[in-house]
Amino acid sequence: MAALTKNIRTTLEMIKIEHTLFALPFAFLGAVLAAGGVPTAWQLVWITVAMVGARSTAMAFNRIADKDYDASNPRTKSRAIPAGVLSVGFVAAFTIISAGIFICAAAMLNRLTLILSPIALASITIYSYTKRWTSLSHLVLGWCLAIAPTGAWVAVRGAIDSPVPLLLSLEVLLWTAGFDVLYACQDYDFDRREALYSIPARFGVARALWISRGLHAGAFATLVALYFVTKLGPLAVIGVSATGVLLVYQHTLVRANDLRRLNAAFFTTNAFVSVILFVTFGGAVFIKR
Repeated sequence: MAALTKNIRTTLEMIKIEHTLFALPFAFLGAVLAAGGVPTAWQLVWITVAMVGARSTAMAFNRIADKDYDASNPRTKSRAIPAGVLSVGFVAAFTIISAGIFICAAAMLNRLTLILSPIALASITIYSYTKRWTSLSHLVLGWCLAIAPTGAWVAVRGAIDSPVPLLLSLEVLLWTAGFDVLYACQDYDFDRREALYSIPARFGVARALWISRGLHAGAFATLVALYFVTKLGPLAVIGVSATGVLLVYQHTLVRANDLRRLNAAFFTTNAFVSVILFVTFGGAVFIKR
């Protein structure tokens, strides 16, 4: 039992369970916008379970798919599988259980979420292989996270009956792709050596930074469009403005010849974006009622 507990704890560290913070506020925001207020406790519980199950599946599967690359990359060779801390079999079992939890949660919400759940699972597993054949892998990752707000909307309403969740999902897609391009800059040399596809490997770090800025400009424009569609008032304007400031600040931290502050740009700034939008847009829903 002690060994099992240790393995589970190590697995949770491996998949960085705390980084669910990136996507969970967007799912909650999608649910709040769909409900026009607070969704039912049943919906909130199973949306949360679905999010944790989906992200755990995605991260664990990715660690299995990339184990050989991780072993040869100085930045990732200390990860649990290449370091021999966890076996592939154990992580595979964890992946299957997590996928089962996700499907169960989808079934507990409504019929449409259950019908769509295989698409979500296929997306988050296929992503792990996209870097082997396309530089658009960053957009595929964005798509995987973008499922969350529309999925939560469907969980509450049982239908996609508004452009609101689609705009929110598009914002998440572009935002995620933009910061993933930034993150990939630190693997520029490795990706080129291993013939892996990424925007930095294809275009160089300097151009990749401009592509990331373009994606984030698109994310901001989409957020502005979301504000005009929802008409949620001053608090939502604060959210839009704060997000714009954070996106600009994120790009001031990184230079083509200086990636030392990349982790601050990637983790700290991005965690704030999702929480700020949830608090401001979600709070604006209650003010408008």
